[in-house]
Amino acid sequence: MKRTLPLIVILISISLLGLVVLQVSWVKNILEVRKGQILSKVDEAGVAVSADLSRAMYTLPGKRSLLKRFGIGSDLSMRLLKTPSVAEKFSKKDIEEKIHQALKGSGIEKVDVEFAIINMYGNAEMVSNNFAQKFYDTTHNKLRFYAIIPESLMELDAMNSYENLALIVPDFNVQVWESLRWVIAGAVVFMLIIFAAFYITLSALLNQKKLSEIKSDFINNMTHELKTPLATIALAVDAVRNEKVQSNKEKLDYFTGIIKEENVRMNKHVETILQSALMDRQELRLQPIEIDVHLLLHSLVDNYELQLADKQGNVEWKLNAATHVVEADETHFTNMLSNLLDNAIKYSKEQLLIRISTHSTHKHMVIRIEDNGIGMNKETVKRIFEKFYRAHTGNVHNVKGFGLGMSYVKSVIDAHKGRIKVDSTIGKGSTFIVEIPLKAKH
Repeated sequence: MKRTLPLIVILISISLLGLVVLQVSWVKNILEVRKGQILSKVDEAGVAVSADLSRAMYTLPGKRSLLKRFGIGSDLSMRLLKTPSVAEKFSKKDIEEKIHQALKGSGIEKVDVEFAIINMYGNAEMVSNNFAQKFYDTTHNKLRFYAIIPESLMELDAMNSYENLALIVPDFNVQVWESLRWVIAGAVVFMLIIFAAFYITLSALLNQKKLSEIKSDFINNMTHELKTPLATIALAVDAVRNEKVQSNKEKLDYFTGIIKEENVRMNKHVETILQSALMDRQELRLQPIEIDVHLLLHSLVDNYELQLADKQGNVEWKLNAATHVVEADETHFTNMLSNLLDNAIKYSKEQLLIRISTHSTHKHMVIRIEDNGIGMNKETVKRIFEKFYRAHTGNVHNVKGFGLGMSYVKSVIDAHKGRIKVDSTIGKGSTFIVEIPLKAKH
């Protein structure tokens, strides 16, 4: 796993980098293709509009037959060829409608254009609202010209004036991007999905690696924890078999007492592991009864009298909860508070001081257990309720356990629909604040 994981990360990273390069290249190519398509469609629309205007301007009823009858050079033919300008024959709204219909026919009705009708001398006879503003900016806008001339060569030769239709595609590149926004957005979304999948996969692999290491440590720790009482029991059994011990009642009681104590110790370890398995399957079943938390706290502290004495420890009480009776499962709730007190004692220095305080709010009873022990860093505070996680204890080498105690505490509090908060500083101690819902008043 140690060698495989970096290789997987490198290969996937190279693949993602390749995909990004290909996507960027693909976007550039599709933008160029789209630019060509839009300009081609605009040209198609411009030619269609200029042809339509040409037919309307130069093909008058009977005009062709009169030209043939009197000849191109006659005065009548010259008067016939002198047609009104586009601006005289059509309104700006008419031209806008023709351009819109032509763009729609070319399939680019959403492309914005500005237009002008320009005579043979370069003067604008008719312009759209923003044409003049866009005309001189050739960097961002595309300008196209389309001649408005008759289709007949005979009429074309006789012409003494002509006009042009000018079309401007403003903010050309912006419009190209907008026309492809859904395609590009889709590509970006799929790339983000791929990156997210990579992140999730990598996180899962790292978590799996971390879990594997934690479980390995747990198995090693459990083996040590179970091996010690087994070795002690084996030695005590050998001693009991000795005839001198069997004849001495005090020694016999001493060694049988050791066997019983170590057996109880092993049972506790097994019970802890079984409780953890139950929590994994979410089978933590509660049998709630009314519990006086103040009495329970005093009882638990009495049970730790020897451990406190060994650490020269003292307990300060500040029990201010007006309501201190809660509905909770007696076994699990007691074990939960016992674990918190046990941690305060285990992870401590000499001259231990534990402050236990309570108060009640409208809906909760709050229990605060504070110690002046070795404390925890931010990483430990963040992970303390993780299963199998054990904090680094610095110079405290005699702290034993499976890393299941705080996970069990969190599960019990969650099962009671409560909350727990942790505040800790290295070298200054830790504070655990438990909030348990009070019994609803009817």
